[in-house]
Amino acid sequence: MMSTTLSSPRVTGLLGSFVVHVAAVFVGFVLMIVGLGLGVTIIMLPVGLAVGIVGLLMFIGGLFARMGASRTS
Repeated sequence: MMSTTLSSPRVTGLLGSFVVHVAAVFVGFVLMIVGLGLGVTIIMLPVGLAVGIVGLLMFIGGLFARMGASRTS
């Protein structure tokens, strides 16, 4: 039977990855709101669309992207 232990660098790496994902979700959400606000005015519509799409991609990336080395076992 194989036991798994959490070493200090592993815990730090997991916590750091979690913080990065939460930050990406938060910044992506803020960018979507800013893009929506910019898109309301017709003059800033192209900029609002670009900012909103970047925010959407960051939001989705923060939720689903895997960062770091992949596990092979």
